[in-house]
Amino acid sequence: MPVAASARRHARTLQAGGKRDLILKAATKLFARRGFFNAQVADVAREAGIAAGTVYLYFKSKDDLLISIFERTMRQGMEDARQALEGVSDPITRLRLLANLHLDRLGQDHDLAVVFQVELRQSIKFMERFTSTLLRDYLHAIRDAIADAQSAGYFRAEVSPSFAAKTLFGALDEMATNWILSRRHYALAGQADEVVDLFVRGMQR
Repeated sequence: MPVAASARRHARTLQAGGKRDLILKAATKLFARRGFFNAQVADVAREAGIAAGTVYLYFKSKDDLLISIFERTMRQGMEDARQALEGVSDPITRLRLLANLHLDRLGQDHDLAVVFQVELRQSIKFMERFTSTLLRDYLHAIRDAIADAQSAGYFRAEVSPSFAAKTLFGALDEMATNWILSRRHYALAGQADEVVDLFVRGMQR
């Protein structure tokens, strides 16, 4: 392929990616502030500064927008986790890193936190899909760290690592929900170590 044609194709790809991100950012804002069921695709297009029909070039429906917000955020989160955990063998440190990444990502974007903690949970259909895909991979990362801590003798062996992973996730999840509902201004990520400390003490032999 000629260099000029390849450059044009690359530029179009970058442009498409930028337009897609713009739409997702607008959808996140509107779903958080108006509610998923009250917002319309035309509203998202207006917020993004594009024609309504343009949204459908990138997303099949409003449901697809919500799913894409979740999938993009989880993929970014898992990639950040992979990079942060690379070369880290201590299981307790891995749990701390995962907890900090979890709360830091939501704590940096209030609208995204509202979509994750509230809007995604308004439908059983969405919840079933989310818990069976990328969220499962995230829980596996927590479970693996817990299982390694048990193998190393740090944690009690009689507790199911899957059960313990859901317990830790539930605690972090509740901290995120409290944060979006609170009228106080504080750093959400600052609670990660407290949650992990409490969890570790409960799991220690």
